[in-house]
Amino acid sequence: MTTILNTTTAKKVINMKMRTLVCSISLASATLLAATTVQAEELRVQTSFNSGDYAYHYLQENWVPKVKEVTGGDVTLNLMPTGSVVPYKETMDAVAMGLLDGDLTAPSYFTGKDPVFALMGDLIAGYDKPSQFLDFCKNGGGEHVLQKAIDAEVGNKVHVVGCGPYKREALVAAVPIRGVDDLEGVKIRSPEGLAADVFKRAGATPVNIPFSEVYTSLQQGVVDAADASAYVNNDASGLNDIAKYPIYPGIHSMSSQQFTLNQSTWDSLSENDQKALHKWFYNAFNDLADAVHQKDEQLVARDKAEGDITVIDWPQSERDKFREVARDAWKAYAQKSELAQEALDAHVTYMKEHGLLKNASSQTDNDKSEDTQS
Repeated sequence: MTTILNTTTAKKVINMKMRTLVCSISLASATLLAATTVQAEELRVQTSFNSGDYAYHYLQENWVPKVKEVTGGDVTLNLMPTGSVVPYKETMDAVAMGLLDGDLTAPSYFTGKDPVFALMGDLIAGYDKPSQFLDFCKNGGGEHVLQKAIDAEVGNKVHVVGCGPYKREALVAAVPIRGVDDLEGVKIRSPEGLAADVFKRAGATPVNIPFSEVYTSLQQGVVDAADASAYVNNDASGLNDIAKYPIYPGIHSMSSQQFTLNQSTWDSLSENDQKALHKWFYNAFNDLADAVHQKDEQLVARDKAEGDITVIDWPQSERDKFREVARDAWKAYAQKSELAQEALDAHVTYMKEHGLLKNASSQTDNDKSEDTQS
């Protein structure tokens, strides 16, 4: 009898220990799962997009979810519209101070700090396709120059993940402009700086008016043409309805974006996650550029079919001619700082290697312009 009782007791003890072990394992698993969830770092990144922008929604729907996927659940991305935390011109400093984890914004916003940001933000008339500028950033030294420019402003507190544009702007025009010679005397709305200087050198008369006044200025004949936005955006704003000779694909602006993270935040990521975010940016922006291009193409085809709007496509010979005019403006701007010159040298080297400039050279140009920025 005693033996039977001892055996029964032993079984109970064993069962109790097994239940305790199972509970411990379950608790440990839950704790591990919770720890894994906590480790998924959310990156708060302020963009230069408005909340209603096509590009903003496209990235949110198609590419933001992929960040968690490509980092194996380590990182999530919170893309915020312009001005969500700080004014658009203050994102660089905010990232350096850790107020933001990063920014996805236009380097040209920081031109007041150094002219290098103008040349890295939008090399007017420089590239034919966003993919070329994106490749310059990724493989042609663009990231390196932009990193040096940012380091010069905020020290080693901000890391450049990637840079490049997603759209080529169309030129809104109320008069037919079929080549460089037709720019003579045309009044063009243009922001001050590099863009205005290029148009001036081509014979046009730049007029600096706010973007909010472009529609009424075209309507009232204050300007004949306008540096505005992509064809899809110009269409949505009704600009092509009153200025019926748009130049598409555009001949001038291709505004770049920079994707940066706070350096400490970047350093806290694994090497695999760093590589994944770098690859993610270029995949996302090349895809976004394709999507915007397709939207533009659909609208251009519609307008050509309806016949009320005359879409003008400059031949490559005229685009090359305009680029040569722009080179003098680039060189004049590059003289404003050592970093600006380094940026231009990198651009020109890449463009020469890829057939975008003929007889291109850099700082050693014998005909280096002595002009200053107008």
